[in-house]
Amino acid sequence: MKRYFTVALFFFFAFAMGQEAQPFEKDKMAVKKTIETFFEAFHAQDSVTLRNLVADDIVLQTTARNQEGKTIFRTQDFGAFLRSIVSIPDSVAFEEKLTSWSIQVDRTMANAWVGYEFWLNGNFSHCGINSFQLINFDGEWKIIYLIDTRGRAGCLEEE
Repeated sequence: MKRYFTVALFFFFAFAMGQEAQPFEKDKMAVKKTIETFFEAFHAQDSVTLRNLVADDIVLQTTARNQEGKTIFRTQDFGAFLRSIVSIPDSVAFEEKLTSWSIQVDRTMANAWVGYEFWLNGNFSHCGINSFQLINFDGEWKIIYLIDTRGRAGCLEEE
């Protein structure tokens, strides 16, 4: 009898834990969609949509190594970022290709670690990681923080 009780208890907890994971899976999909929409708007130079996807006080930062190998770290104003995007002339083709995803969600907070390659006028420029922090504001995921790495080392390696 004790053995049946243990097996039944195991299946009960396995089922209960499986039920709890499903809402976070929906959140992960919503987070991914927010980021994909961010890049669709980025490529379309759509500052209105970009503004709607972020919190009012978003932080944008980047880090890389300069030619001497020293770490550089820069914070950019989001308004300046939007102005730079919309001012790119039609003669310049740019694309940020998303190459990998890792998304974690806990309640109202999410982190997305997204690999990318950046292409300019059909030529490879650099690659890195975009690290997004998002908050769920009453059902709507908004980007509150974005930091990226940039470099050429380790990019486009054949597998």
